[in-house]
Amino acid sequence: MGNLRSVEKAVEFLGCKCTVSTQFSGASKLIIPGVGAFGAAMEKLSPLADEIRAFAAEGRPLLGICLGQQLLFDSSEELGEHIGLGLVPGRVKYLPGDLGLKVPHVGWSPLHYRISDGLARGGVEGEQVFFVHSLYTECDDPADIAATATYGLEFAAAVQRKNVWGTQFHPEKSSSVGLRILNNFLEC
Repeated sequence: MGNLRSVEKAVEFLGCKCTVSTQFSGASKLIIPGVGAFGAAMEKLSPLADEIRAFAAEGRPLLGICLGQQLLFDSSEELGEHIGLGLVPGRVKYLPGDLGLKVPHVGWSPLHYRISDGLARGGVEGEQVFFVHSLYTECDDPADIAATATYGLEFAAAVQRKNVWGTQFHPEKSSSVGLRILNNFLEC
């Protein structure tokens, strides 16, 4: 659903081979980037949904970026009710429009890490990453939240549930901080 080329270039910049494809059965890692609407993305992914779930169930590393993180969840309220991949228990909700802030949230915001390994390895409290989103993920299990950010409310800026990782922000557009986080995924 978009943003494929910038993620591909960031992965290649970090010295890894990257193939943009809907055929990933032999892949060692899978990244689901995305820009767009949840329902349309799930419709496009529906022929691959069981394969994606199986990929994660096998313990292979999977990373969702922005809309890709949202797709990892059980459901979304964006433009109606939609079922997601169900890899991270929780729901996708709209950022409140009544907090005196512009929605979508576009810009740099600090991360507050809740973990110190995996996605957060080498992270520094308060380092900034780049967001573009109107919705946020709400985890059923607080242990799945790897980092939070605040934009009128505190939300899961990154999730990590075993081998399934997600970032609501764009690591490929977040300078050296984002590249370090992306590299942590590539090295896991």
